Amino acid sequence: MIEFHDDTITGGRRAAALERVAEPTRPVMTGERARQVDIGRLPDDVVALVDALGPGENLVLTRDGLPVAAISSAGPRPGPPRTDDADVTVVATAMKLSASARRALSAELGPGYLVLDLHSAPATADVLLVPPVSPQLIGNLRAKFPKARVVLAEVEDAELGISYHGPVRRLLDAGAETYLTSANVPHLARQLDHTVTRRQQLGRRAAAPLEISPGT
Repeated sequence: MIEFHDDTITGGRRAAALERVAEPTRPVMTGERARQVDIGRLPDDVVALVDALGPGENLVLTRDGLPVAAISSAGPRPGPPRTDDADVTVVATAMKLSASARRALSAELGPGYLVLDLHSAPATADVLLVPPVSPQLIGNLRAKFPKARVVLAEVEDAELGISYHGPVRRLLDAGAETYLTSANVPHLARQLDHTVTRRQQLGRRAAAPLEISPGT
């Protein structure tokens, strides 16, 4: 049993609390309606305690030293997808993300993706997610993950505590509508014509979304 509580109570209240904690938590029976909370919404330290639960163990939640709820182990958890599975795209994150942020990203991507921290990902990772960094660092990361597609990302998510602003985001926030990366003048002309034509087609019905045109 794992307790998560405030140790401020003493005497009879503590004895009563421990007596209640010692009572086994019954499982949710078939037909009962159980409330659910995605574990990604819990603080990382609480998630770590839940992940550490063994078969038959409980995590007891208390208020003022008295138990108010208990989280029970649901049995063996399925292991993560195999990184050598051809149907799974392994994403290595070179930006500092909390465990809950990686879980949220993985959930949004779907079951065909496995999001791992840079230091946990295999050298065979398929995608390398990188914040705006120096060319030298990108070169070093490419050497570590030679098969990965390097994807630069600027992301802001206050709820998950993520803030990776870069120069492109600042330019777009300042009023730019499109960021063109052109290999040569003919390519620039094609990109510019596409951008202007598309803008005219949209007309005044809606504002054009912020975008970055790739260089290929």
